Amino acid sequence: MNYVDGFVVAVPAANQEAYRQMAAEAAPLFKEFGALRVVECWGDDVPEGEVTDFRGAVKATSDEVVVFSWIEYPSKEVRDAANQKMMSDPRMQAFADRMPFDGQRMIFGGFTTLLDE
Repeated sequence: MNYVDGFVVAVPAANQEAYRQMAAEAAPLFKEFGALRVVECWGDDVPEGEVTDFRGAVKATSDEVVVFSWIEYPSKEVRDAANQKMMSDPRMQAFADRMPFDGQRMIFGGFTTLLDE
């Protein structure tokens, strides 16, 4: 089964188009490095929880929207190789200079697939 990198980040609502544009430019690079699929989701119905929630996880402020995204790879090995390529590719490094959000509040992780129907 596929391997998935998942991400949650708070993006200022005013930066929606800048984020969409950055994501659209980055997706082909992820695919070049081995990704099968890149999905970016703009928060639409992200309620506040009583104990924890997406907004709290990334310390989203009232003017920010939670973005939930994932990148699918054929295996963890392909993901690991892709991450190595990304770290040294100047095209990816250029994104760091113009991220339309606070990357320090991003949460992320790699996941093995348990079910895919």
